Amino acid sequence: MRSSFYILVMKQMIETRLGDFEETTMLIVGILAEDDAYAFRISKAFEHRTGRSISIGAVHSTLDRLETKGFVRSTLKNSTSERGDRRKRIFSITALGKRVLRESMEFKISLWKSYPALAGKFGLSEQS
Repeated sequence: MRSSFYILVMKQMIETRLGDFEETTMLIVGILAEDDAYAFRISKAFEHRTGRSISIGAVHSTLDRLETKGFVRSTLKNSTSERGDRRKRIFSITALGKRVLRESMEFKISLWKSYPALAGKFGLSEQS
């Protein structure tokens, strides 16, 4: 039987992990205007920015996973007749999500700075 400390540590590890697709999705949520960050619009922005086609189902499952981790939150906006009286689920990045994005960026920059073959080409060095 595992201790409650082990379970807490494992839960924290799961909650703070961020995959590449999740990171890109979160960045797009942050880039889109507040009322524009809904699944369909996120998928179109993802395709436009990356040149990769993705399914709306992949976006929905990623957003659900990010919300479970506490990185994004969603609110339901009023329905409209042009949407068949369906409500939009609008996403925004939480404070925890912003912190995780910042940490991910800082980690990747530190890796780029440590890679001698490319660091100098982009003005990155251990000193900067």
